[in-house]
Amino acid sequence: MNEPIPIASLNHYIYCHHRCWRIFCAGEFSDNQYTIEGSAIHDRVHTLGDSSCGETWQVRAIWLYSHQYGLIGKSDLIEEQDGSIYPVEYKRGDRGEYDNDAVQVCAQVLCLEEMTNQTINKGYVYYAQSHQREEIIITPELRQTTISVISEIRELFQTGKMPPAVYTKRCKGCSLYTQCLPEAKEKLQKYSEA
Repeated sequence: MNEPIPIASLNHYIYCHHRCWRIFCAGEFSDNQYTIEGSAIHDRVHTLGDSSCGETWQVRAIWLYSHQYGLIGKSDLIEEQDGSIYPVEYKRGDRGEYDNDAVQVCAQVLCLEEMTNQTINKGYVYYAQSHQREEIIITPELRQTTISVISEIRELFQTGKMPPAVYTKRCKGCSLYTQCLPEAKEKLQKYSEA
């Protein structure tokens, strides 16, 4: 079997294929305000341990894996309530605008289902800026999307072929913007075609 795919790579891939390639294939990473804030949130939540919060049992920072899908990653928080378990992923922002957070939660669910032999129908994303949880329902469509993304990332990792840098509004918050300069590449491409 190939090397396992980091669960976090699914989030990066959906956000931007080029960013995922730079981080996981080229080994490039730069911090900016958003990544530093995100790291601070994860430093707090990634303190290994378990506790109870009312009727809910919580365990932090455990490793998740799936042999079936070739995934590995560290959970932020796993909760158990009334015999049901589910993951809680922590994010720095207000609320996700894209599907990347939901796919990351679904990948964690795939791992937990294999590890516990239970069917899991939901997970959550906790957004630190708003102090709100968003419930992620694990629909058949979300499962299929997640499995497809895993396949695409596996191909990306195997070929190592760099996806093009395409400018979108997401680029403004990307810590790797100065490495790929998608706007400049688009202008250069148009200029060379003229």
